[in-house]
Amino acid sequence: MTERWVIHLPMVVNDLVSAQRLARVVAHWSHVLPQTEPGGTSVSPEDDQNVRHWVFCDRYLSEGRRCLLRPDHDGDCSPRLRPR
Repeated sequence: MTERWVIHLPMVVNDLVSAQRLARVVAHWSHVLPQTEPGGTSVSPEDDQNVRHWVFCDRYLSEGRRCLLRPDHDGDCSPRLRPR
């Protein structure tokens, strides 16, 4: 077992789109903390938390970080959020 721990911060909203939107806001805000990995953010139904929906693209970039664009983005991946 590693000495790494993951923090789970439950937040409840009424639909997938709202959950992804809120998760993006929280992930964007938290990116200033070196311990966070915003690109690994996902959302799940409250009663089936094994079913996860990515909030960001799940592809890794060459430097080992994840792409921070939406899962269905067009064009190249990016380590930075793009304004809508």
